[in-house]
Formats: sequence, structure tokens, C-alpha cells
Amino acid sequence: MITITVSPKYQVVIPKEIRKGLKLKPGQKLQVMQAGDRIEYIPFKEIKKARGFLKGMDIDILREEDRI
Repeated sequence: MITITVSPKYQVVIPKEIRKGLKLKPGQKLQVMQAGDRIEYIPFKEIKKARGFLKGMDIDILREEDRI
């Protein structure tokens, strides 16, 4: 587990190994969410880059009769 420190200005540095693993770039935007007692950073992706990310997804799901 990697530990980071919050600066006096409430800033944090994302460790190099995580930046590389997520392929983060300087200036890239991240969404920040509170999930209970955790802080989650989610890389923001432009909608154009998301095109096709569901390709090959299994769409056969069981539905209730009144939903068909």
C-alpha cells in the first residue's frame, strides 16, 4: 500500500507508479467522489474517446415478463 501526505494547501501528489498505470497526463481532469470514508479519483474521459467501449458486451439479460 502506498501512503501519501496532504500538504498544508490540501494538495496531494499521485504516486508515479499509479500515474503510469492509469496513463495520466499533466492537465488531465479527474472526478473526485466521496464514498463513505474514502476519497475516489476517477480519470475523466471525453465522450469521443468512450465511443465503442461497450463493444462486445453481453446484452442477453433476464427480464421480467412485463418488461419485455
